[in-house]
Amino acid sequence: MEAEFWLARWRDGRTHFHQTRVTPLLQKYWPTLALPPGSRVLVPLAGKSLDMLWLAEQGHRVLGAELSQLAVEQFFSENNLQPEISESTYGSHYTAGNVEIICGDIFKLDRAILSTCSGAYDRAALVALPAAMRAQYAQHVYGQLADDYRGILITLDYPQAQMDGPPFSVQDAEVQAIYATHSEATIIDRRDILAKEPKFLERGVQQLDTVVYKLQRKR
Repeated sequence: MEAEFWLARWRDGRTHFHQTRVTPLLQKYWPTLALPPGSRVLVPLAGKSLDMLWLAEQGHRVLGAELSQLAVEQFFSENNLQPEISESTYGSHYTAGNVEIICGDIFKLDRAILSTCSGAYDRAALVALPAAMRAQYAQHVYGQLADDYRGILITLDYPQAQMDGPPFSVQDAEVQAIYATHSEATIIDRRDILAKEPKFLERGVQQLDTVVYKLQRKR
């Protein structure tokens, strides 16, 4: 999927994937990771997610990665934050307090920066990518995180034939396959959310689960 697809979604305001609250499943399950305060937590394809603020409030140093400059600027302006801006080979760095967002391509982040992250939180990245890109994404990002990293991954599971993504359906068999070389992916929650997602119902989806995984480096 081309970068322009997502840039256009932000320009046109077609961002129904953005939540106006902190994700309850994040609040419920993040504490189970027992990451020490001060840990750096990666949030890939971050958009302007309020989850980043919540993670920072838990004492973490948040590193978001987002392609859209508009999304990054909206995050800081809507939360009354004045970021410092600097440039590197990774892109433009916007930093305020414990939140840093790199405006750039996540595939340009390398081990030098990814290995500083001992936590990861993915609610909207894996399900935003088409099947052809998901294995590359998992290997590039999670394969280069800190050796003792822990994370939360949230996916959607629905009959893909009933609706075109994004967000895409990513079934457990695929999750296990694309993380197998570097990470353990353990389901810690699965729940039917179809009744709470009218847009999926309108598009003909007849079954919709959200699935929460605990991720950690294989020993």
